[in-house]
Amino acid sequence: MLDGWFLWFILFWIVVLISLFAIGGFFMFRKFLKRMPKQDGKSDLDWEEHFVKETVHLWGKRELALLEDLVSPVPELFRDVAKQKIAGKIGELALKEKAKSIDLDLVIRGYIIATPKRDHKFLRKKMADLNIDLHSYEDLFA
Repeated sequence: MLDGWFLWFILFWIVVLISLFAIGGFFMFRKFLKRMPKQDGKSDLDWEEHFVKETVHLWGKRELALLEDLVSPVPELFRDVAKQKIAGKIGELALKEKAKSIDLDLVIRGYIIATPKRDHKFLRKKMADLNIDLHSYEDLFA
């Protein structure tokens, strides 16, 4: 029979394991949804990869270093995913505007657009640390 502290220990671990499985399942399901093809036959992740591949030759060393610096606050576990998402959005903007190369303006606009609204406070702080003026980009924060 389970009595006393051992019963509470087992119940605690049941709650912890169910919680961890639920959290892990949530993130796996989100990734699954991003991998699902849309009406055009490509998923969100496929489009990100497409935009990165199409614009890889437009990136300069300075812009790549800036992108690395911008994603540095992201935890290392998620940094590659964040970099891919931001680079995909920058590539999409570059292709839309038929840019000859990726410049500082494109990097900043793509970074703002690709960053979730809940992280805009950290984005502004990082840009202030890099001495980048965001007044001309305020409309992108809405």
